[in-house]
Amino acid sequence: MKKIMLKNPIEFFGNWAEIGKDEGMEKGHNNSVQFMIDIIKRQKKEKFTFLDVGCGNGWVVRKMNYLELCSYAAGVDGAKQMIDKAKLLDGKSDYFCSDLLKWSPNKCYDVIHSMEVFYYFSNPKRIIQKIHQNWLKNSGIMIFGIDYYKENKASRNWPQECGVFMKNLSINEWQNILLDVGFKKIQFWQVGEKKNWPGTLVFYAKK
Repeated sequence: MKKIMLKNPIEFFGNWAEIGKDEGMEKGHNNSVQFMIDIIKRQKKEKFTFLDVGCGNGWVVRKMNYLELCSYAAGVDGAKQMIDKAKLLDGKSDYFCSDLLKWSPNKCYDVIHSMEVFYYFSNPKRIIQKIHQNWLKNSGIMIFGIDYYKENKASRNWPQECGVFMKNLSINEWQNILLDVGFKKIQFWQVGEKKNWPGTLVFYAKK
């Protein structure tokens, strides 16, 4: 059997930005992200700061700028093409281009969000631990969504179809990672469930 050479996710999504395929990310993930934003709105009754991890072209950051209580919104992504596009579309927010495992923010955040990012790491626990220890304020919250997980059989062949590495973990394995790094009050939902699609797996956790 011929071995498939898997692309680096940063290179893969950088190419998406170049050909305009990033614009479909907002359309495809909008309902799941809105679900997460609604949770943030219910949890936060005072001004808060927000970071989108793996922000792509900045579409979630731009959404957050419409929230009255969001005093500051920023995004970080490894793909320069995505960050360049984010800055072009949004001149008032901060966008940082960096390998996520190497990046150190100059401040901690009240809310950290991510959509369709963590399973691109060979060891997702490393980035989640880094967020918990160094990026998130005490009593801050992290909320993230993923479509590629063991219970979603429809996603099983995505690594081969896309040619990109993806770490396939179960709901319980993701939950254990959050517990192991020290998160509390963990909750999860499967959003947008329908026939042959178990929904986006959304996790909420508090530091």
